Amino acid sequence: MENNQVMIHVRFAPNGVVTEISDCPADASPQKWFDFLSRSTSNSYASLSGGRGVYRMSREQVESLKDACTK
Repeated sequence: MENNQVMIHVRFAPNGVVTEISDCPADASPQKWFDFLSRSTSNSYASLSGGRGVYRMSREQVESLKDACTK
């Protein structure tokens, strides 16, 4: 059975601004992509130590969210 889970890694500056995020659409800033994911998903984000976090979701959900974020 194939695992279809994707992890989107987020890195924050000390002031809380997103500095890096994976799978970011070309037309969106890292902060805009994080804000969109925060509003559009539930129970998929986990905070990590050192100013980092991760979203866990399916590849299909990520692609759908990327399309919706750029419209």
